[in-house]
Parts: sequence; C-alpha cells; structure tokens
Amino acid sequence: MEARKSGRAAAPRAIKKIARLKEVKASNSDRIVTGINEFNRVMGGGIVRDSITIITAKPGAGKSTLLLQVAANVAAGGLKVLYVSGEESESQIKSRADRLFESIETGVWVYSDNSMDNVLEVVGQIDPDLLIVDSIQTFVLEGFPGSRAGSPTQTMECANELLKLAKDPSRPRAVFLVGQMNKNEEIAGLRSLEHLVDAVLILDGDNEEELRGLSVSKNRFGSTWERGYFSMTENGLISIDNPSEFFMTVRDKNELVSGSALTVVKDGSRPIIVEIESLVSKTFTPFPSRIGECVRREQLSTLISILEQRGKISLYDKDVVIKTTGGLKFKEPAVNLSIIMSIVSSVYDKDIPNSTVFISDVGLTGELKKVPSLELRIRELDRRGFKQVYIARNALLRSQDIKNIEIVECKSLQEVIRRVFQK
Repeated sequence: MEARKSGRAAAPRAIKKIARLKEVKASNSDRIVTGINEFNRVMGGGIVRDSITIITAKPGAGKSTLLLQVAANVAAGGLKVLYVSGEESESQIKSRADRLFESIETGVWVYSDNSMDNVLEVVGQIDPDLLIVDSIQTFVLEGFPGSRAGSPTQTMECANELLKLAKDPSRPRAVFLVGQMNKNEEIAGLRSLEHLVDAVLILDGDNEEELRGLSVSKNRFGSTWERGYFSMTENGLISIDNPSEFFMTVRDKNELVSGSALTVVKDGSRPIIVEIESLVSKTFTPFPSRIGECVRREQLSTLISILEQRGKISLYDKDVVIKTTGGLKFKEPAVNLSIIMSIVSSVYDKDIPNSTVFISDVGLTGELKKVPSLELRIRELDRRGFKQVYIARNALLRSQDIKNIEIVECKSLQEVIRRVFQK
C-alpha cells in the first residue's frame, strides 16, 4: 500500500542572500562621532551604526546624564535620536535637559512608556538613527503573560527585539540600553544579556566625588582596555581630554611642598601623569592609622613594611594617609615607588622637585622592579618637559630617542632615598 501524499507542497524557506566575505562592508567602517572625546575613545572612535550597547553603573553615577549628552551631540550632527524611558516622564527628562543644555537640539525625541511593543511602533514612526532605552529592566513585551518587567524572560525578549532593530540590514541603527547594577556591581539580570550585546560599558565613580571613569568590558568593534574620564558638574559630565593636567596640582616652578611625588600610570593606550600625596603624623592611639584612598589598605601596609625594613624609616608611631590629586585609584605596581617616596618626603618634611618622577615597583627585598611600557611612560614625561625620572636598574630601556630627560637607574629603595634626599 502506498503512503498517502500530502495535498500541499511545503512552503519554500526564506534564506538570506549569501555574500562573499571580501564584498561585505565592515560594520565599524561607519561610526557616529559624538563630539565627546573621552566617550569616543572608549567606543573605539565612535558609535557603530548597527550596534547594540549596554551601559551600567551604580545609581547616581550619571549614566542617564551621559546618554542624554550623547543624544544631544549626535542630534547636533544632523541625525535623529529617540530617547525612551521606562523610569522618567517626558517632563522629567526635559527638566534634566534644561539643566544640561543652553538650547535643546530639535533632533532629539523623547518617549515615556513601559511597553516595548509601543516603543517599536514609535521607532517605526520616528525612524531614529540612535535609540536609547533607559532602562531595559523596566520594559515588558506582549505575548509573555505572567512575566513581569525585570524578569529574565522579559529582559531577554525585549533585548532580542532591540537587537533585531539594530541589525536590520535595510535600516541599521545604533541602540543603547541602560542596565541596572546589582549590589555585586554587575548588570542586574541574566548574564545572557551581556553575551547578546556588542559592547558593555561601565561608568564608575563615588557619588561624593566629581571623577567618573568609563570603561568597556566587552567591545566587538574595538579594544577593551581603553578608559575615559569625566568630571561630574552641575552642568553634567565634562570630558577630561587631558587627564594628566586633571591628576596633577598646578604649582609655580618654585612652589614646592613635602609629601608629594609624581608617577606615570598606563591607562589603556595612553600614559597619564599622576600626583600622589602623603601625610605622616604622630599617632595618639595604640594602633596607627593606614588610610589609602587610592590603593587597597593591604597594599599600603605592605609598602609601609618595606619602607620600615628596607628603607630604615620607623613608622610604628605614625599615622599615614595617602591619596591622589583628582581621586584616581591604582591597580598597577608601577606606582609603588612613588607612593613610598611621597611618604618619605612627608616624614622628612622635605620636598621633591616637581620635575622629578618615579616609575618602578618595589619588591619585598627593597629592590626596584621593572614595569611594562616603560618607554611609553618616559616619552610622555620627555614630551611634557620633565627633567628626571627614577627607574629600576634592570629595566632594559632600549629607546635611544629619549634625550631631554635624565634617567636615573637605581637598584634599591635605599639608593633612591639617598640620591633624592642626600641621606
């Protein structure tokens, strides 16, 4: 017996046209330059037009403010921007914009709603080049009854719809999502959300301080080791285009103070000159204080132990406080010699010339250790007119084109202290 054949032929599947890789236009070849230099740096030169990016931060850090400024700058370039909020009303967004801008660009549209279906319809009406959704955890999509806003299902389904919107080959557009941060300083919700997007931006900074740092933990169209700096003011976030000037105190040539030392940190692809300040004073408690606003307490305690044992300077009855001009926090060991020398300067109450810089790690033996990217750091000092830099003797500095700065190679911490303070 023959099997019965279906009376209907299977409908042909719609398959995307196959393209030769050589003929495909790269996504990152066409970027939207925002006019905010530090933002462009972190994004790899600007916003890729068919990309989807998520930005997260602690409450009050300024992520919504930053994106509103991005929106205004993009609109000033003649593009359309739609700013959608599930948390603020249109009038609240307008009040914030009035505080930030003297005049508001006509190319910025605002829409307040929690329905992603309505948002998609509005996108069809406005046809924006840039869509900002603040925040993704406040939206719901019809067709998923029983799941509330912020649930894993709603968050991922809403994000998937926005991904389709960004990647539409007939009308590519850039999409920015705001993601709420949990108590572990991670994006609230599924880890899958980070895998879905093209880039993950993190805005950090203490709400009581003006410094904000913008970093990227994932970027399909650029590096993940660039970092941008902003100053939070009453007029919004101001791009710090020259961080070295921000992280140093401007003093007259002959105006010298004790407890200050300079170093160079490598932040992404650029070197930044930073001033470290120390204050050492007699303690009146059984346990002296060790306060490091720019480093971990354990790191500061270790450096003080090295100074006591190898530098022969007693601090058992002294309180020690260190910080940086501008509030920058350190992670790399290249700053360790500078931290110790700022403490020594405070102990002796003797200044260090403001044209002298220290770039080296210090081992538990008191020996100086080489650090990466040393030539890049010294070239920056040479370019800015500094006169002297202390480094490790085994640093293996190869560059021959550094001629205007004296490079002092030392083997140990004791040798540096002796040379600087003639002790």
